[in-house]
Amino acid sequence: MAEFASLEGKNALVTGGSRGIGRAIALELAQAGASVVVGYHSGKDEAEAVADEAGGRAVQADLSDAEEAARLVADAGEPDVLVNNAGLTRDGLLPRMPDEDWRDVIETNLSSVFYTCRAAVRPMMKRRAGAIVNISSVVGLHGNPGQTNYAASKAGIIGLTKALARELGSRGVRANVIAPGYITSRLTDEISEEMRSLMLQNTPLGRLGDPEDVAGAVRFLCSDAAKFITGEVLLVDGGLGM
Repeated sequence: MAEFASLEGKNALVTGGSRGIGRAIALELAQAGASVVVGYHSGKDEAEAVADEAGGRAVQADLSDAEEAARLVADAGEPDVLVNNAGLTRDGLLPRMPDEDWRDVIETNLSSVFYTCRAAVRPMMKRRAGAIVNISSVVGLHGNPGQTNYAASKAGIIGLTKALARELGSRGVRANVIAPGYITSRLTDEISEEMRSLMLQNTPLGRLGDPEDVAGAVRFLCSDAAKFITGEVLLVDGGLGM
């Protein structure tokens, strides 16, 4: 009996794969049988450690640059699976937000998805097969004070992915979104106990998510077990976004 959500024989590219959710995704896809390329911007040692554990390779690229993004996709060997997880935050209230903080977040979080998808889809279309999973956030659905730039970038990912799913469906290529809620990370480790308590009160499952919770959902959407699913937004948030 074949393993559920197997990715045996698939080549996968995971951006932002050096730590946190990206690390968990890279390891999960490797466990499913995929050959994994770990894309990273900084944190070379961390990325190479993840790649070693996954039995794959780590490749550095600045995905806010179109040429760098195309190079990464080419270096990954025309991936069957593309997971866009790279992102950053530059939080601040809108009246005081510098132009640079707006541009950095939009370019890194949203433009990077456009660049990598553009580079990856043509070979997928020729093969009439491929799976793209773009990582958004519940913030892209509901907003969050002090994160107009981040919310806009994550909402943009959803619109981009739905349009892409419509463009590519007839060629056998699927594109979906995962929108995580509050996931255990360096960022959530730094929040106050008061804020953490509020998060948990608003999350029906009563806990923060683990990176592995997101990774399992990514594996499913990348696999043939989800071969009739495209253009969907899957919330992995413990019920927060209901």
